[in-house]
Parts: sequence; C-alpha cells; structure tokens
Amino acid sequence: QVQLVESGGGLVQPGGSLRLSCAASGRIFGIYTMGWHRQAPGKQRELVATFTTSTRTTYADSVQGRFTISADNAKNTVYLQMNSLKPEDTAVYYCYAHNVFTTKDVWGRGTQVTVSS
Repeated sequence: QVQLVESGGGLVQPGGSLRLSCAASGRIFGIYTMGWHRQAPGKQRELVATFTTSTRTTYADSVQGRFTISADNAKNTVYLQMNSLKPEDTAVYYCYAHNVFTTKDVWGRGTQVTVSS
C-alpha cells in the first residue's frame, strides 16, 4: 500500500493562505481516491475536502469557497489550497487515500496548521 507524507503546514495570520501537499509513495490515479481531514484540539476528526471520483470533489460547508483540493497524478501528489484562513481552521490536517478496490484507507501523519494573529 502507499505511504503518504503531508507538508506545507505552519503558522499564518487570519485571512492568509497556505497550500498543503500530500505526496504518495506510489501510483494513486485509478486506485485511490484522496482527500483531507482535520482534527482540532478536543474535537473529532472531520472531513475537509475529498475527491469522490477522479474528477468530482466535495467540501465541508465550513471551507466551501475558501479551500480547493487538486491533484497532480504524474507526481502522485494531492494539494489543498487554503485561502481566507480563519482561527477556527486551526487543526492538524491529515491526508488520506481510499483504495477503491480493497476499500482500505491509508493515512498520513498529519501537518499542523495554526491560524493566529
């Protein structure tokens, strides 16, 4: 199975932007659907954005219009562009890959995003 490594997290002021990357160790196109979850302190992990098919996406209501998920299949990498960040976006962001054949999920270790002035 693939391994996932997230990067791009950090500290940003409210209203700022970050782009998270999730690099997979192997081929993802046609095998996995990819997405992002996040977990804030004291809260459950929640879906942020995901590919539901190779081209269709879905977003949490709280990030709709501000976040964009994209993929570079040649690089086996998925991105999460986050704009107009708010303090409530502060969380550890996890990349995941869902194998459409085995239905098993693979998770990255997460990257911290902190939105604060």
